[in-house]
Amino acid sequence: MTKFGHTELPQEQEQALRRAIRLAWWTIGFLVTAVTLVYLVMGSSQAMKAAWAEDLLSFIPPVSFLVAVHLTRRPPSPRHPYGYHRAIGVGHLVAATALVTMGLFLVWDSTSGLLAAEHPPVGLMVVAGQPVWSGWLMIAVMAYTAVPPVLLGRAKMPLARALHDRVLHADADMNKADWMTALGGIVGVLGIGLGLWWADGVAALFISGSILRDGVGNLRVAVSALMDARAETVDGDEPHPVVGELDARLEALPWVARARSRVRDEGHVFHVESFVVPADGRPPTFDQLRAAREAGDALDWKVRDMVVVPVEELPEELLPGLDAEPAGHDAG
Repeated sequence: MTKFGHTELPQEQEQALRRAIRLAWWTIGFLVTAVTLVYLVMGSSQAMKAAWAEDLLSFIPPVSFLVAVHLTRRPPSPRHPYGYHRAIGVGHLVAATALVTMGLFLVWDSTSGLLAAEHPPVGLMVVAGQPVWSGWLMIAVMAYTAVPPVLLGRAKMPLARALHDRVLHADADMNKADWMTALGGIVGVLGIGLGLWWADGVAALFISGSILRDGVGNLRVAVSALMDARAETVDGDEPHPVVGELDARLEALPWVARARSRVRDEGHVFHVESFVVPADGRPPTFDQLRAAREAGDALDWKVRDMVVVPVEELPEELLPGLDAEPAGHDAG
């Protein structure tokens, strides 16, 4: 049984993790061949250089995922009493920062090349004793780099959701969009062959903009999670449904009148502080508190380190937005 710290994974997540690790290694192996081939044929094409830089950056998410998974298996320690789940957030931040930095540089480089009206030469190469236009080799390499990442990305996406792993999700998102990078490179090379010198720079700018967009989106989600924002879905688009489900399950207990929870995303798992108002105004027993905590733990494997705090009334200073009812709760 694989563990994330003290968190044992259910069978579904256990299988998802093993497959995700295999896919990460397959991605690294593919990228080694892609980076090598693009470097050998890119010449002075700006679009090919941008595609090569994008392939280099693509190493960061799978490597960050493998390192983070290794770290999160460590149990909590006196220095890290919450465990090492934040390694996922750190890996996500590192990958996003690298994307933004390289995206900004490539946008500047592509724009300056366009403004300077640079005419990248694409000459001939001798292959098997025959002269061949280098552009055809570039196009063949870009076609090779287009298909495997898309398949890898589609395979990783459901695993990222099952594991609630944002590094894996960012990796899958980049892989799924790699076909656009390859297409941009092909268009740029064909433009050079047709005498449209500016097509290469425009294609490079398109690829650079795609890198920058991915970086900015992932940076926003990574920083928000590390700033202890509310728990959200793995793509960061909406609140995680487990938050409302926790409150609804607690309010279903016969001795609870109202309940609200603060849920913090630690990487793979959630740390929960639930405030409950007893229905009869009397302090709950230890057995009732234990049953409430066990009810929350049983809701989802990601719910860990849940604390149930009985209060006379819900603390508004700790729980802003108390007017919102939890999922499944009937105010009437």
